[in-house]
Amino acid sequence: MSCGEPHETDCREVLDKVYAYLDGELGEGETVDITVHLDECSPCLQEYDLDKAVKALVAKHCGCDPVPDDLRSKVLDRIARVRAELAD
Repeated sequence: MSCGEPHETDCREVLDKVYAYLDGELGEGETVDITVHLDECSPCLQEYDLDKAVKALVAKHCGCDPVPDDLRSKVLDRIARVRAELAD
């Protein structure tokens, strides 16, 4: 996905790293870059807010259930397929 506007950090890079950003797994520099990008890029911010809401909902309702080891990769793979389908 790209909003069509020039940014220092590419939209695809931001969306690829949004889960690591939400989990606080990025270094300070990457965190700042993504925060700046989200402040200036409405389409990415909308995507980020959706991801944040889904993550909060899952944490609230499924926090005590064990999570399969491969769940994260399956979810990210599915997101990538949907994005590819939408881009075509």
